[in-house]
Amino acid sequence: MDSGLPGGQKPRVIVIAGCGYLGSELARQFAHLGDRVIGLVKSLDGTTAPDGVELQACDLTDRASLDAVAKHLETKVDVVVHCASTRGGDAEAYHNLYARGSEHLMAALQPKRFVFTSSTSVYGQTDGSEVDELSVTVPLRPTGDVLLEGEGLAVRSGGIAVRLAGIYGPGRSVVLKRFFDGTATIDEGVERILNQIHRDDAAAAIVHLVNYNASGVFNVSDDSQITQRALYSLLSLHFDRPMPDEAPRSLGKRRGWTNKAVSNRKLRSTGWHPKYATFMNAVEYDVHFVPSILAQTSGN
Repeated sequence: MDSGLPGGQKPRVIVIAGCGYLGSELARQFAHLGDRVIGLVKSLDGTTAPDGVELQACDLTDRASLDAVAKHLETKVDVVVHCASTRGGDAEAYHNLYARGSEHLMAALQPKRFVFTSSTSVYGQTDGSEVDELSVTVPLRPTGDVLLEGEGLAVRSGGIAVRLAGIYGPGRSVVLKRFFDGTATIDEGVERILNQIHRDDAAAAIVHLVNYNASGVFNVSDDSQITQRALYSLLSLHFDRPMPDEAPRSLGKRRGWTNKAVSNRKLRSTGWHPKYATFMNAVEYDVHFVPSILAQTSGN
């Protein structure tokens, strides 16, 4: 494949630690540029590699497992992106995967660049204020503190920490699924702001930052900063369905209940822009999105 890399660069060796919902798309985009891409997964059973991507089974919490991967590669690694998921778990599980896993990845693979995927949940603001990369980070859950630890490891190594808003896309959207199956509610007594990013745009942002030779912390969110009520109003009009009822806010969310507007200005200043600037853009123009969510609900 002809290299699509900036400036005619030679193909790089990219390791994607965690080829799940985001990681698979990220691996696909790097491979499309002509890079050699290795995806690390916990098990090869039932796992399908994107075209042009090599899969290796390993345990990110086990240094010996990663040493074996490094030995198998027999080449220097240019970039490691840590985007594995705990699929739930407590603060200890988060620490083992994100903090200790980051240390193991950097020590075993010794990449030139390390990218850590964090979350906008590290911002604990509940007053509807705008937050950027310089805003105070006081997570509402201990797991958020672990994400900040992982961010620090990446940034101190000269790498990148990306704080991802809520990821949605084909096959995944809590907002749209609940709207279709009738379980959606609007938090009463507050105009709560939703911060989201389409999976393909999240992956493209990471690829862009690597190609841009960026370092530091970047928020990755779309352009909308829309309220929960406003989004459901648009969905109701678009699909000719009733608005959800109001209900007391749910304070037991895994990421914690927050209300803030995440700024993506720093990321946009590097030349990146989202393909789907708003959630409704994806509803209208991502031909796979709506059908994939309808297929999961009783509204199909």
